[in-house]
Amino acid sequence: MINITKDTIIGDILDIAPQTAPIFLSIGMHCLGCPSSRGETVAEACAAHNVDCDSLLRAVNEAANQ
Repeated sequence: MINITKDTIIGDILDIAPQTAPIFLSIGMHCLGCPSSRGETVAEACAAHNVDCDSLLRAVNEAANQ
């Protein structure tokens, strides 16, 4: 089981669960291929995009574990 937290690096998520990419894209995180965005934590990305981190984590964890 994959457990993604606020401190998980987005690039690591995409490496182990590429099926989560559409979730990030749907909330405006369109720079998933950029080196800087791949190095951000979920919390940092949510802050930059004004997204509720807990809601995003629920969706990403659900998708990652399907």
